[in-house]
Formats: sequence, C-alpha cells, structure tokens
Amino acid sequence: MENYSKEELEEALKSITSTLSKCEKVKMKLAEGTPQWTLLIRRIKSFEISIKLIKIELDKINRKNK
Repeated sequence: MENYSKEELEEALKSITSTLSKCEKVKMKLAEGTPQWTLLIRRIKSFEISIKLIKIELDKINRKNK
C-alpha cells in the first residue's frame, strides 16, 4: 500500500466527510428502492469505510510521532 502523508490523509478525510454529508442530505430526497437510492446507499457505505480506514492510518501516524 502506498504511504500517504499526514496532511494528505487529513485533506482526504475532510473532503470525504464533506461529500458524505452532502450524500446524506440527498438521501432524504430520493425514493427508497430506486436505482439512484441504491447507488447512493452504496456510496455512503463506501465513504464511511474510507473514513474509518483513514482515521486508523492517522492514529498510527500520531502514535508513531509521540
């Protein structure tokens, strides 16, 4: 896996968190069960997983720098 700097991870986290927030707002406007809704739900889950993985990497960096 490629190594990313702390700054790169923090910027990615900020961007993904913002996009996730926007997706959550759109979700309320879509009809459940439609293809658009299903795709959005999958994207939201992907963003949530990405956020968790980035936070794990940031924790490793922070522990290493102590």
